[in-house]
Amino acid sequence: MNWNTFDLNLLLVFEAVMQERNLTRAGRRLGMSQPAVSHALARLRHALKDELFVRGPEGMRPTPRAERMAEPVHAALQELQVTLEADEFDPAQAARTFTISANNHAARAVIPALVRRAAAVAPSVVLDVQPVGMRHVLDQLDDGSIELALSTLAEGGDRFKCVGLLEDDYVALFSDDHTAAADPELSIERFAGLPHVTITSSGDDAQFIDEALAELGLARSVYAMVPLHSVVSILIGSNTLAVVPRLVATDLIAVCALTMRALPFRSPRVGLSMIWHRRLDNHAAHRWLRGTLRAMVSGS
Repeated sequence: MNWNTFDLNLLLVFEAVMQERNLTRAGRRLGMSQPAVSHALARLRHALKDELFVRGPEGMRPTPRAERMAEPVHAALQELQVTLEADEFDPAQAARTFTISANNHAARAVIPALVRRAAAVAPSVVLDVQPVGMRHVLDQLDDGSIELALSTLAEGGDRFKCVGLLEDDYVALFSDDHTAAADPELSIERFAGLPHVTITSSGDDAQFIDEALAELGLARSVYAMVPLHSVVSILIGSNTLAVVPRLVATDLIAVCALTMRALPFRSPRVGLSMIWHRRLDNHAAHRWLRGTLRAMVSGS
């Protein structure tokens, strides 16, 4: 391949098709027609001598070559975006996407308010919020696939900055029509006797619950272990309960028929941090995003 004649715009097309797995949606994302995207993809296939994407029942399926290219291309395009952006960031005029990885706690306690605030002050800014998933957030920050992580990491080492965003405690969450909802407090005997739903996608260490009960000669019964997005449907109308961070419970009870009560023993604190690569320390757009998060959490 001759780098002197290679059109780097083709990598933007590759990135869009890789993420959308559909030529029409990729075109909408790029402001191009579907035939134009198809033509650009054909040029890239010719240049790289690989099909890159093959049509399948679920859309355009990447070839092994495309899979290997995906992360390096994404990271390179992100680096170019950071390099070419202005030294000042005007949220009212800016048109860019921030890619954020958020754990369950952040997704409920922080992200809804952040999206609303960004929509109000930066109408052309897109927040692409992704679950933490199986890959370590530091690896994602390193390769540029995300710009900011909202998680529990306390130490980022030499390459990463980690700043505490908020602290929370845990509460019990159950259905509004649960018999315990009529009581102003939840006794420890009742807490232990009810079936518990534990959340598998939070990454929280819930061992403190069993330790607190064991000190009093009690033990709980775990009814099910499910991701957070399943817990509401299980709790409503049942006699089960779940233990979740208070801000998560506050967000859920605002839109669901759920009640929260303080735990009948002292709750540990759970922290939420902002984590980013130090190369973005002085990047104007990234500073705005971090400042917006801090102001939102502090209520200013």
